[in-house]
Amino acid sequence: MAAGGRRSGLLFIILALVLIVILAVAAFFMRSQFFPSQQAQNLATPIPSQTLVKIVVLAQPVTRGAVLNESELQTISYPQSEMVDGLFFTDMTKVVGKRAKFDLQQGMPLTPSMITDSQTGSEISFQIPKGMVAMSIPITRLTSVSYGLQPGDHVNILGALAMVDMDTNFQSKLPNLSSPIMAPGSTSSSSSSGSSTGPTSLSLTVGGSTGPEGRAEIDPTFNQPVYVIPSEPQRPRLVSQTVIQDAVVLYVGTFPLDANGQPSTAAPTAVPANQGAQATPAAAATPPDVISLIVTPQDAVTLNYLLLAGQNGGSQINLVLRSPGDDLKAQTEPVTLQFVMDQYNIPLPSKLPYGIEPRTDTLLSGTPTPK
Repeated sequence: MAAGGRRSGLLFIILALVLIVILAVAAFFMRSQFFPSQQAQNLATPIPSQTLVKIVVLAQPVTRGAVLNESELQTISYPQSEMVDGLFFTDMTKVVGKRAKFDLQQGMPLTPSMITDSQTGSEISFQIPKGMVAMSIPITRLTSVSYGLQPGDHVNILGALAMVDMDTNFQSKLPNLSSPIMAPGSTSSSSSSGSSTGPTSLSLTVGGSTGPEGRAEIDPTFNQPVYVIPSEPQRPRLVSQTVIQDAVVLYVGTFPLDANGQPSTAAPTAVPANQGAQATPAAAATPPDVISLIVTPQDAVTLNYLLLAGQNGGSQINLVLRSPGDDLKAQTEPVTLQFVMDQYNIPLPSKLPYGIEPRTDTLLSGTPTPK
């Protein structure tokens, strides 16, 4: 009985194994029949071939205004299907000898808008936007934000004028000068034969006892007319206003010259000191006395007028620094003595029966030195 039980158990195991194999084979064939796409996904998808073209790119960074040469250029492959006609250069010979309009980075594909054929002129001119001009004006420590301005800064320009009254016809400063006039009449003269009289014409003395033209007033004490003349020349009336907004600093000081004697905005290269040489103290830098600004053509004409008017002290211009990214143009009010007194509530001092000793005639910065 025991042997029969072992034989039946072994037969059962063999039948189970055969059934498992049959089910596995059936499952494989069913999967291949009903899910053929899963097998296709396991196969590598062939990459369709595409046509490539060569385009010109920069092999190294290029500064604005620099002339391009072959050592600064290279070509890379680019899909022709994505190529737009006229967008990129495919021939390096059409790029060599051209100038860069902007600062260009390495690896950047070149387009016609990035280069220019101009072979004349200075590199500085490439930094001036189209429709703008550059103009130089003199500066001092007080008119240039204590020499704190740098190329690329945005500034406003304040103008001040000293204005006086003028005679419309003479175009001279008032008051006019007056001269004595002798009215026409008869005069007498003596001679060896006796005295004689005769008519005379109007005579005018010029350059003699002349004086400023005054005006007649009635003296309130004696109720008599008096002729009043000015005690000093006419005092100019000062007015200040913002004349130009958002000008761009092109350069501060005089442009350095390159090896060919041409102006350049490139900073001079520092020369390393010889090893073992005795160190000498650096000379004090000379402060700049001129600044170059990028302005509109009309603003350049305005600046030219203010500079000419200021040769003898008739006008003055100051530069004020703007915040980075601030392109707003604020409306400002012209400032006169009347504006200052009204805007800041400054009263006219009263005439008092007492005062400060010693007298103060001139306002000085700091503490005045006692006399």
